[in-house]
Amino acid sequence: MATFAEVIQTLLPIEGLTRLDLVGGDGQVIATIENRPGSQGSFRIYHHVAQPQGAIDAEAARVALELFSEHTADAREHPGRHPNIDRLFELIQHNQYFVVRIS
Repeated sequence: MATFAEVIQTLLPIEGLTRLDLVGGDGQVIATIENRPGSQGSFRIYHHVAQPQGAIDAEAARVALELFSEHTADAREHPGRHPNIDRLFELIQHNQYFVVRIS
């Protein structure tokens, strides 16, 4: 299995993009991930899995968890340490669906 650092290098470039908003079924922004140091990896993975449909459902969340590689296991062992991964666990558990707005 590829490491997180290796996976990130295979994803689409994100230059010129600044933020990614996750929007719930009620139209409210649930979370924002900015394209900046410290969150660029999460930004790239969320951006990647949202591309086919402009949203993240349980299937896309499972793909994202695979892409997070070793960080997924760490998030399972230490809830709260990786909030962007924790959000994917919750999405799957509650069968949620987020529309993704990228700017």
